Amino acid sequence: MTHIVHPILLAGGSGTRLWPLSRKSYPKQFAKLMGERSLFQASAKRLAGEGFAAPVILTGADYRFVVTEQLAAVEIAPGGILIEPEGRNTAPAILAAALELAARAPEALMLVAPSDHVIPEAESFRAAVQAATIAALEGQLVTFGIRPDRAETGYGWLEMSQAPSADFASEPQPLKGFVEKPDSATAEALLNGGQHLWNAGIFLFSVKTIIAAFEAHAPEMLALVRASVDQAEQDLGFTRLAPGPWGQVEDISIDYAVMEKAENLSVVPYGGAWSDLGGWDAVWRETGPDEAGVVVSASATAIDCHDTMLRAEDPRQQLVGIGLHDIIAVAMPDAVLVAHKDRAQDVKQAVAALKAKGASQAETLPKDFRPWGWFECLVSGSRFQVKRITVHPGAALSLQSHHHRSEHWIVVEGTAKVTIGEEVKLVSENQSVYIPLGATHRMENPGKVPMVLIEVQTGSYLGEDDIIRYEDVYARGQGAKG
Repeated sequence: MTHIVHPILLAGGSGTRLWPLSRKSYPKQFAKLMGERSLFQASAKRLAGEGFAAPVILTGADYRFVVTEQLAAVEIAPGGILIEPEGRNTAPAILAAALELAARAPEALMLVAPSDHVIPEAESFRAAVQAATIAALEGQLVTFGIRPDRAETGYGWLEMSQAPSADFASEPQPLKGFVEKPDSATAEALLNGGQHLWNAGIFLFSVKTIIAAFEAHAPEMLALVRASVDQAEQDLGFTRLAPGPWGQVEDISIDYAVMEKAENLSVVPYGGAWSDLGGWDAVWRETGPDEAGVVVSASATAIDCHDTMLRAEDPRQQLVGIGLHDIIAVAMPDAVLVAHKDRAQDVKQAVAALKAKGASQAETLPKDFRPWGWFECLVSGSRFQVKRITVHPGAALSLQSHHHRSEHWIVVEGTAKVTIGEEVKLVSENQSVYIPLGATHRMENPGKVPMVLIEVQTGSYLGEDDIIRYEDVYARGQGAKG
């Protein structure tokens, strides 16, 4: 019998280990690291279809429109999108999802999964989930362990009660214990012992079971998260958790808060391919190196290189490596990473160093994503700035004005519906319009294809916070960007 499972996708992280591609403004789960879909889209598709309900997404306010846009692109309607006021780790996020789900489906099974993992064999993973449902319905907290193929020190490990079968059949068994991220010698012993798995951070349990576990092991967190859910506000289809009680919640993982204290634990061994893409070394490994151990993107060239990855993200760039061994090189239009492959986990140190010196590249991509589309700065000076702006079909920027700048708009693709003061007109390709300083204005895309324009700003101050907003379909406040 197939039991309906409610996916809970955790999409609020802003990981730094895949910098410069992944940044706080647009983290790795939304990037197309492996193929034509983002990791988030691939995760949503993997947990969709027969046996799965519409997914519930946990994310931050900055990513809410990216979530809806990317789900729409793969034709998945969310069951709910919960907005965390601030990141407080996995325990509060999972509890909030459980309480929200309990209000409409108190007997539901919920499958909690990070949205930035790579699991190529989707059918095999779905079968493992179905194999775990009986244990979850019987009140077990089920975690999924990955068959290890190396002595990995970057993951926590799970100790099974018995060694898995030769074919690694996905049958639940009692979980004996958790092992913290080990040193190299311990990891080798765990690998050779044959009775440990990698901890994937993926869980299956019933709503009532996980809420009862929080009641037993983290009652203070349960009270605060319940208050945040009860006081949540609906906003354009999003559920904004109340910031007051949420801000008092402990920043802690589900493992530490509940799982390591509970006794009703089971583990399902999973023998298929899996990666959390926790660093550029993992991307190199999962992308499939050639016989020399080399991985290159379309805009990169390797000459006499070994065990190296060269990746240029902009087609206007050409990245060339000569005689490189064990090197990771990732080029973005505004930043370049060059690192020894053995130091891939130290990329976060680079991000910290850039933040300390005030470099915007630490957290912000040159392409700035907004609910209506995106823009990028092409060139700027002390009193001017040139941007390329793309507006989605049917989308509109807010009705706004500026204190310090005037703007010229030149449409290069599609048609713009432009409002300046009381005048509304259509501006087609190769046509332009001028917006004087202080004039109330708006641009919209009334068409069915993306609209692209070049914006030339001139003035004494060109910051994104120079904005007075009068009307906004995205309900952003005064001074919000875009």
